[in-house]
Amino acid sequence: MRITGGQLCGRSTKCPDGVIRPAMDRMRESVFAILGDITGKSFLDLFSGSGTIAIEAVSRGATRVDLCEKDKIKVNTVLENVSMTEKEMGIKIHCHFMPVEYFIQRCKDQFDFIFFDPPFPYKFHEDLVAKAAKKNLLLPGGKIIVHRPEEHFMPDQIQNLYRCDQREYGRSIVDFYTAKE
Repeated sequence: MRITGGQLCGRSTKCPDGVIRPAMDRMRESVFAILGDITGKSFLDLFSGSGTIAIEAVSRGATRVDLCEKDKIKVNTVLENVSMTEKEMGIKIHCHFMPVEYFIQRCKDQFDFIFFDPPFPYKFHEDLVAKAAKKNLLLPGGKIIVHRPEEHFMPDQIQNLYRCDQREYGRSIVDFYTAKE
């Protein structure tokens, strides 16, 4: 896998052992193009896998980035991958190794962008977005991005969030939600 934009563009990340479905370069590049300038923004990468989305966010200017991954098999690879942002850019990615559901329940921070990329068999996309909304994890004007298979339905509105964009990438869908004003 490689970083598709920003200061670390072209750098490679390692793929960890265990079950992983890396986000396609084309999809990652497109998502960050849709988000626009994220300089100085905060970013939360949930179901992080290899940490590549979090690294991509730092590479493109995000200054506070957290990730969450529950698979203990991936810990060493994630830590090795994210170390490049601290070494090369001086920005540390905060890693949380626990179930995403537990992280959301405990989190007291707010973020400009929250990226959900659960394994495709996962069926609780809407519930997790609702829990993040209820916990007020999204800063005003921020976006929640959900990567899912086309067969998993997502509604146009979840609590105070509404879908403001949707893109298709093969059998993948990426939904963008923002808070109603």
